[in-house]
Amino acid sequence: MVLLRAAALALAAASVVSAQSTMQTCSPSSKCPADSPCCSSYGNCGTGAYCLGGCDPKSSFNLQSCMPAPTCKSGDFAMDSMSDISPNTAYLGDASKANWVSSGSPAVYQNQAMLLTMAPNTVGTLLSSTHYMWYGSVSADVTTSQGQGVVTAFILMSDVKDEIDFEWVGVDLEHAQSNYYFQGITNYQNGQNLSVSNTAQNKHNYGINWTPDQVEWTIDGNVMRTLKKSDTYNDTSKNYHYPQSPARVQFSLWPAGLPQNGKGTIEWAGGLVNWDSPYMENGYYYAIIDNVKIDCYDPPSGANVKGSGAYEYTSVAGTQDTVEITNDNTILASFQANGNNQQYNPNAKPSGTSSSSATGSSASAKPTSNNDNTVPGMVGAGSYSNSAQESSGGSVNTDGSTSSGSSGSSSGSSGSSGSSGSSGSSGSGGFSQGTTSSSGQNDGSRVVAGSLVALVAFFAAAMMI
Repeated sequence: MVLLRAAALALAAASVVSAQSTMQTCSPSSKCPADSPCCSSYGNCGTGAYCLGGCDPKSSFNLQSCMPAPTCKSGDFAMDSMSDISPNTAYLGDASKANWVSSGSPAVYQNQAMLLTMAPNTVGTLLSSTHYMWYGSVSADVTTSQGQGVVTAFILMSDVKDEIDFEWVGVDLEHAQSNYYFQGITNYQNGQNLSVSNTAQNKHNYGINWTPDQVEWTIDGNVMRTLKKSDTYNDTSKNYHYPQSPARVQFSLWPAGLPQNGKGTIEWAGGLVNWDSPYMENGYYYAIIDNVKIDCYDPPSGANVKGSGAYEYTSVAGTQDTVEITNDNTILASFQANGNNQQYNPNAKPSGTSSSSATGSSASAKPTSNNDNTVPGMVGAGSYSNSAQESSGGSVNTDGSTSSGSSGSSSGSSGSSGSSGSSGSSGSGGFSQGTTSSSGQNDGSRVVAGSLVALVAFFAAAMMI
């Protein structure tokens, strides 16, 4: 919704002046420079992770600045272990090493599901697939969070901001909000509410079936909404405003109801977040994700197929006919590298030297601790923690990553208020936020607070600046 994005812009402008002094902004009309060529979904220029998921080819130095994106991978993902998740401060594009990349504090629950957590002074949790999908079906069992100002999301988001959404506002537990966007263009007619029984007390299976001709939103196997591409033709632009570019699967929990946001944003979210809510007696709000299934479809008819490993754009138009599939490299050598200089690694061991006399290649897996823009959200967000993912899924001192961001593009369709009225107990396995937990991997108890600057960066990404 426009108000939500405007609030993110206002919050960013008001709160991160000092951080912005070290960050160059970018847009299609003001592209990144050659030395920081990649435009993140935050709208800032950098290298390293800026050039991976969420890198905007329309606003980067050139089309080659953003790294090729790993192609779709079908599979069933139980989401019952952190072993398949890489923090965004360690991921350099090797999708064979992890199927998901995280920002915030995901945590395993009883070895059977993944918690997305949101503690006070944080901006929640975002999980993104490392492989992109260019048409296919994806489904997941989701138990949403609850409470005013709290939003749970399950979306597909492309680097040019094509988007297909499920979102749940924590004060309306009887509806899932469905929405879609073409290249981030807001249209108030795109959203639609879908009826469902209590989303916080009951686990439901939500699905998106995306083909070149239509999108279906399903709940518990039932088709609840169908969007046909033929119905999205725009007479002004003379093209179809239909999601059509490779997208990542994303799950998120984020705070829409913050006092810094505009009145319309807060009203849409059902009010300000209550950080003393009984729904977070365990120290955080939570949503539960498990049983994720991805089924990749064949490329669309007429696709430019030159390989099988990576998606790339041939034009800043960012439409289906400008996507090609290649075998090009998707992995950066360091956080200082970029798509135009993929093997650059200032910490690489010089040829012929021993490990005792050189930093070693392992150093390439660490972002810099100074103000170099290598991981979106890092600048001004505190020092980099090398133990980013502890056994409980603890966070680093940044949030960082795209999306609608965590799907922040949100639908303007809901506007529904109402009261959650449910207890703090989840219907998906008895997890209660009021339950005293012991230490250990599955309790998700060590949730690290993020900084205000990281919060602003997250919202800038989420609202698709």
